Amino acid sequence: MSDVTRTDVLIVGAGPVGLFAVFELGLLDLKCHLIDILDRPGGQCTELYPEKPIYDIPAWPSISAQSLVDNLMEQIAPFNPSFTYNRMVSSLEKLEDGSFRVITDENEVFEAKVVVIAAGGGSFQPKRPPIPGIEAFEGTSVFYSVRRMEDFRDQDLLIVGGGDSALDWTLNLQPIAKSVTLVHRRPEFRAAPDSVNKMYALQELKKLEFRIGQVSAVAGENGQLRSATIKGPDGSVEVPCTRMLPFFGLTMKLGPIADWGLNLHENLIPVDTEKFETSVPGIFAIGDINWYPGKLKLILSGFHEGALMAQAAKRIVAPGERVIFQYTTSSTSLQKKLGVAG
Repeated sequence: MSDVTRTDVLIVGAGPVGLFAVFELGLLDLKCHLIDILDRPGGQCTELYPEKPIYDIPAWPSISAQSLVDNLMEQIAPFNPSFTYNRMVSSLEKLEDGSFRVITDENEVFEAKVVVIAAGGGSFQPKRPPIPGIEAFEGTSVFYSVRRMEDFRDQDLLIVGGGDSALDWTLNLQPIAKSVTLVHRRPEFRAAPDSVNKMYALQELKKLEFRIGQVSAVAGENGQLRSATIKGPDGSVEVPCTRMLPFFGLTMKLGPIADWGLNLHENLIPVDTEKFETSVPGIFAIGDINWYPGKLKLILSGFHEGALMAQAAKRIVAPGERVIFQYTTSSTSLQKKLGVAG
């Protein structure tokens, strides 16, 4: 078994609701570790619509999804949470002492007294591009995320897509790859303008190649890519590639959480409305992934759920300790934890 990472509370999902839960748990002196299948915090907000304005966050008439996540990361910084990205939680086991052992798809092992599921609509799964035979290369030379940059060193790299992930990895992997070709179906991108400008600058320096079109075929043997055919406005061209990163968006599925023995309601997790605990004591669900009568799928609802969950989690982690409710505006001890005490 891998080395075990122990924490008070393990949070599955690093979207806004999971991040705010760190704040509420931190006020109660509970240490948190978060696991997310994406390569950064923010969940659906930053992955699907980072620049989209949100209008129903209290005290913010309008705030972009990315800014909301940035602010939450700043807010929880005093509690020093730890993160594991690019991982899916594959199994959960309840131990004899009542705590939980969680194992990821990379066989990393975590143990916690409380598990909080804050996975939004479920785990993000990459969409497979409509390229005949691509399945034979997946996991060997076709990847849907970057877990180890070294896997792409000295490779002929083909990146397909027009969003932030495609542009970010084009820029990050260009210095170590043998060659980089970026393919997008049009010259307009859904990525940060600065990233697009940097990509075009590298193209002018002939440090990468950008092609308009779509990948229509791949070639290779035994799971190893050799080349890809790109169909563009002027016809088809075959380009060498030994690694491919297609970024065709994400779908959401409940994933392995469905096998955790939780009672499910239409692929959602029922909880009580006092603690937001699931049918398994010690496992909580907050945010869009839970269900109860009158549930509203709003970020602010998830924030409320996280606050109540934290009170219950404290009683599990420290059963003999008296929990005193305090306000951050008047509690000197809370203000010291936040680093704002005078």
